[in-house]
Amino acid sequence: MAEGLNFTLAHRRGTLELDVALEVAPGETVALMGPSGAGKTTCLELLAGLLRPRHGHVACAGDVWLDSASGVDRPPEARRVGFLFQDYALFPHLDARANVAYGARARGAPAAAADEWLERLGLRERAGRRPQALSGGERQRVALARALASGARALLLDEPMGALDVATRAAVRGQLRRVLAEAGLPVLLVTHDPVDALALGDRLAVLEEGRLTQVGTHDALALHPRTPFVADLAGRNLYAAVVEPGTGLKPARAGALVFHVLADTVAGHAFLAFAPSEVALAEERPAGSAQNVFAATVRELRPGADRVFAVLDASGLTLTAEITREASASLRLAPGKTVWAAVKATAIGVYA
Repeated sequence: MAEGLNFTLAHRRGTLELDVALEVAPGETVALMGPSGAGKTTCLELLAGLLRPRHGHVACAGDVWLDSASGVDRPPEARRVGFLFQDYALFPHLDARANVAYGARARGAPAAAADEWLERLGLRERAGRRPQALSGGERQRVALARALASGARALLLDEPMGALDVATRAAVRGQLRRVLAEAGLPVLLVTHDPVDALALGDRLAVLEEGRLTQVGTHDALALHPRTPFVADLAGRNLYAAVVEPGTGLKPARAGALVFHVLADTVAGHAFLAFAPSEVALAEERPAGSAQNVFAATVRELRPGADRVFAVLDASGLTLTAEITREASASLRLAPGKTVWAAVKATAIGVYA
C-alpha cells in the first residue's frame, strides 16, 4: 500500500494523547469516526502539515511528507494534499472559477485544470457565480474541485456534509461518492454521521481517546463490535463476558446476567453481541424453553419512524430492544414498567 497514504502519528493536544497508525489505498475512502474530542480533526491537521506532531511518519504515493526521525517536515503547500474544510473556506469575493483556479495556481498546476474540474463536477454553468449565489451542495463541489485541480495526491475531508441541510444530503452523497471514485485518490473522511460513513466509506476507522479501537468494513464492525461506541454505531447490544468451556449450549456471564450461548470454539473472556431486533418483550414470563429470559425495567423509550427502541435495565446491564409501535402500545411500555426480555441463543454472536 506504499502508493497510497500511510501514516504513524503521535501528538499531544491539551489532555488528548494521539497515537494512531493507518493506511489508505489509492481509490479508497476511509471514514474516520469517534466521539467528540477523540482527535479526528487533529489527525487531519497533522497530515496536512497545519500542526507538527511530537513524532511520526507520513508518506503518500511514495513521497515522504514527514519523518521526524530524519528531520523531514514539509510545509502544507508542499504536501500535495487537498483539505476540504467543513465550511469549505471559499473566497467570498471570487467566483467559482477563480476559487478553483486559485487552488491550481497555488500548487503550480495549469489554470486549465480549473475548467476541467468544474466541467467534471457539473459546475460549468456556475463558474461565474460567487459562493453566496451557490447552493450548499454547489459550494461543496467548488471546494472539492479546488482541491482536485491543485494536483492533490490525497484528500482530507472534514465533515463534508456538515454544512448541508437534511434534504440536500442524500443527493450530494451520491455525487460525492461518484467524484471520489473517479478521482482514484486515497481519501480520509471525518464524519459524525453513520449514514455518511456507510455511503462514502469503503472502511471505517474508529478513533476513541486518541487511539484506533477498530478498523474494518461496516459489516465487519457490525458483526464484531469491541467497544460501546462501535456497538452503538452498529446498532448492537454488546457485553464483555466470561464463557464457560465446553460444547453445545453453555453459560456466559456478563455482569449479573448469565446468558446461554452456542460457541464451541470460544471459552474465557469474550464478547457477546446481538441486534435489538432479536430481543422479544412480554408482560409475563414466556413459557417454554427459551434459553435467555430476563426481568427488566424500562428506562427509556426512543421512537423511530415506525419502530420503538426500548432501553431496559436488566440487573444493572443496559439492554436495547427494537419493537413495532403496535407492540409497544400493546405492552403499555413506559419508563419504570417491568417486562420480560427474551433472546434466542442462536441470535447471540460470541467472539474473543
